[in-house]
Amino acid sequence: MKKTIFKGAGVAIVTPFTENGINYETFAKIIEDQIKCGTDAIIVTGTTGESATMSDEEHKAAIKFVVDTVNKRIPVIAGTGSNETAYALELTKYAKDAGADAALVVTPYYNKCTQKGLVRHYNMLADVGLPIILYSVPSRTGTSFKTETYKELSKHPNIVAVKEANGDLSSILRTRYACGDDLDVYSGNDDQIVPILSLGGKGVISVLSNVAPKATHDICELYFSGKTEEAAKLQIEYADLIDALFCEVNPIPVKTAMRLMGYNVGNLRMPLTDPEEKNLEQIKKALKNHGLIQ
Repeated sequence: MKKTIFKGAGVAIVTPFTENGINYETFAKIIEDQIKCGTDAIIVTGTTGESATMSDEEHKAAIKFVVDTVNKRIPVIAGTGSNETAYALELTKYAKDAGADAALVVTPYYNKCTQKGLVRHYNMLADVGLPIILYSVPSRTGTSFKTETYKELSKHPNIVAVKEANGDLSSILRTRYACGDDLDVYSGNDDQIVPILSLGGKGVISVLSNVAPKATHDICELYFSGKTEEAAKLQIEYADLIDALFCEVNPIPVKTAMRLMGYNVGNLRMPLTDPEEKNLEQIKKALKNHGLIQ
C-alpha cells in the first residue's frame, strides 16, 4: 500500500515578491503562521505561487527556502510541472535533492499531449524517485485525464495521488472506483472539500488556507473525526470567502486579501493585474465577515 503524503489541509502558498525577487522575510512569516494554525502541508511554486512568472533560479530558490524553513515539521510539496518533459524532470530532480516530500505536477499545457503522452510524461518523472501528485486542472491546461489513464499511472509506485480540480464529482467517483487505494485524491477546489472527502479523499490543496488556515484545517479534521455535519456546516459558512477568492483568476484575489490582512506579499507579476474595484469590495466584505480585517 502506498504512503499517503498528507491528510488534511495543504496550503497552496502564495509567493511574496519584492521589486527584484522573492521577499524571504515575509515568506518565512507566512510559513510560520500556517504551521501555527494547523496547516497539514505546504505546496510551493504552484499556480497560487505564481510559478509561471518565476525565473528558473527563483523557482528552485523558493523550493529550497520552504523546505529549509519548514524543516520537516510538515510535508513540503514542490510544484515541478512544465509543458516540457525535460524541464519538469530537471525541477523534479531538484525538488528531490532539496528535500521536498513530493512533487505536484500539472499536466502539460498548451501543447496538449495525448493520453499516451501523459502516461510517458508522468512515468518518466516518477522514475526520479520522488512521490508524484498528479494535477488535473483542465480549465487552465486544456488537458484532462481519462479514468483509464489514472488507472495506468496508479500502477507506478511513485505516483501516489491526484489534485483534482476538474470540478466533476462524478469523474472523481470513477477514479476512486478504478484506482482504489493506489491513488489518493485531494480536492483542488475549496468549495468541494467535504464532497470529495465523502468519496474517500484525503484532503484539500487549498487557496482558502492562505487567509483562513485554521478553518480549512478544521473542515478536514472535523470530517475525519466523524463530525461530518459540522464539517459541512463550516464549509458552508466560508462560502462567501471562497467565492471572493475566486471572483477573478487565482491568485489575484488571494494575494489582494493577504495584502489587506497586513502581509507584505508585494505586487502580482504581469500579466496578472490588481482586481477591479467591485471585486476588491467583495474581497473586503468577505474578509470583514470572518473577522480577518476591520
